[in-house]
Amino acid sequence: MCGIAGYIGRETISDSRIDKCLSLMDRRGPDGTGVYNYQFSPERRVTLLHSRLSIIDLDERAGQPFKADKEVISYNGELYNYKELSKEMASEGVSFRTESDTEVMLATLSRYGIEGLDRCEGMWSFAKFNEQNGELILCRDRFGEKPLYMYEDGSGLYFASEVKFLSALSGVNFKADETHMQRFLVNGYKSLYKSGKCFYEGVTELDSATTLKIDGSGQKETRRYWTPKFSPDDSMSYEDAVSQARTKLIDSVRLRLRADVPLAFCMSGGVDSNSLISIAKKELDYDVHGFTIVSKDARYAEKDLVDEVIKSLGVKHTAIPLCTDGFLEGMRKLVKYHDAPIYTISYYVHALLMESIAGNGYKVSISGTAADEIFSGYYDHYSLHLAEMHKQHSEYGLYDEALASWNKHIKPTVRNPVLQDPLVFVKNSGERSHTYLNNDIFAGFLTDNFFEEFTEQEYCDDTMRKRMLNELCYESIPVILHEDDMNAMYYSIENRSPFLDRNLVDFCNTIPTRHLIKDGYNKKVLRDSMKGIVPDSILECRKKVGFNASILELLDVKNRSVREQLLDDSPIFKIIKKEKIEALLNEDHLSNSYSKFLFSFLSCKMFLEECA
Repeated sequence: MCGIAGYIGRETISDSRIDKCLSLMDRRGPDGTGVYNYQFSPERRVTLLHSRLSIIDLDERAGQPFKADKEVISYNGELYNYKELSKEMASEGVSFRTESDTEVMLATLSRYGIEGLDRCEGMWSFAKFNEQNGELILCRDRFGEKPLYMYEDGSGLYFASEVKFLSALSGVNFKADETHMQRFLVNGYKSLYKSGKCFYEGVTELDSATTLKIDGSGQKETRRYWTPKFSPDDSMSYEDAVSQARTKLIDSVRLRLRADVPLAFCMSGGVDSNSLISIAKKELDYDVHGFTIVSKDARYAEKDLVDEVIKSLGVKHTAIPLCTDGFLEGMRKLVKYHDAPIYTISYYVHALLMESIAGNGYKVSISGTAADEIFSGYYDHYSLHLAEMHKQHSEYGLYDEALASWNKHIKPTVRNPVLQDPLVFVKNSGERSHTYLNNDIFAGFLTDNFFEEFTEQEYCDDTMRKRMLNELCYESIPVILHEDDMNAMYYSIENRSPFLDRNLVDFCNTIPTRHLIKDGYNKKVLRDSMKGIVPDSILECRKKVGFNASILELLDVKNRSVREQLLDDSPIFKIIKKEKIEALLNEDHLSNSYSKFLFSFLSCKMFLEECA
């Protein structure tokens, strides 16, 4: 993983701007930098910048921007199946001068064009330039694991892994997009990637699974090269679903263990992270080192489950206590690096995890991101399943038994009041108020009116699978990947997500919905696919926690000094009514929803003070 930045247009980028940009790219790439300049015509110049975090082929020969013949690439990410691709192309006469995935990516694109991306398994954002025809191609991976921001002025197009790089290269101080902040404060993080906006005016992000081609004359063409589709194979047996899921997940982990440096694992008490850890240890004989956040809050405590996995597998483990010291200072540093508010408190916690992983000498982390979205892991999935059972009684079996199981096992752990009603989707299959919970109340905190209706893409007729695909492409995964990437890069770590394997995701979209939730368990296919690999106690646990905390565990809002910091003069009070925050701080008890809003307020406050 690395940092990239660049420009195409008529301007000549000054050395001082380039130097400033490269200095800011150090965390993304502390192991080396490179610059490429080329003038294609009197009115057309290209600049590519790169900072390297060495993971595969640590030799300087694999540095970037990387040039072969008349093509050059500045590339951020990993091509996991680079060995297979290089072997295939070598058999066809292609020669390679490095052992890097970068060279294989460039060779694949040169040989097969953009269609060659269909052969590629990995995560990436890249800029590829052809000196012969002046064509520049920008591209992001299928799920958007690697970021790519863009800014266009009258002279040309700037692009970069982070907004601060755009600012340094263009010389523009971007203004905060107050509407996007209102969107975040009122509707929450699930609304952020539906608008096509970011937290700065004039800055956009290239969509996932998308290429932007700028030809030699400056004409632009945007193309989506992959889209997930729900195409159920109704003839698939449950046993076949379990067997194939097991095989494909093991294959994905095997690919993502490829590195010339050691890897660490993010570890919770859940089935997602422990599936990856157990596969690596038991199936692939990898020397696993897991890292866990330890919370004192009973709602988020998973120590007993984690200890059982450690004992069962015999893996190395580091526990990081969730400490209240330095919370405000740590948050401010993170916000400044992110160029945006931190979306949820989970990502403050996640940053502590990354800090410990880096402190133990690791440059790569493995996380369980996306298991919920592809195997059905959220509470509303279960409720939608109940509604479908109610509607199609004969196909899905005994509704009463499923409802009784939900009441016994699921309801006690559900905090969202809308989802505490098991019949919520039976009454109204289009109910979505749980997604933008209390947005009508939070709109009243703003100094200006804001309202935006909930929208979702109509991927298919199956309501639960439609929800899952919206979460995968817009509501959950883009948010998680952005925060994972920025937190990891703050500590010069590459983060990998084995559940975001194209072959695995495509397969999951063929599993009939009736197989996903069974016997009172969500993610049933994943759970059963891991039998004999993951300890039964993990597979049988229904509680959903992950890396989480409450702001009230980290911040004493009754403390006078803390209150003064929260209420001191700030640009945020042009957007939020100060008296509303004062009233919130005076409450004896804050519900889960209000404590989340308080965190969002704090995060936006710091963003305006540090970044805009």
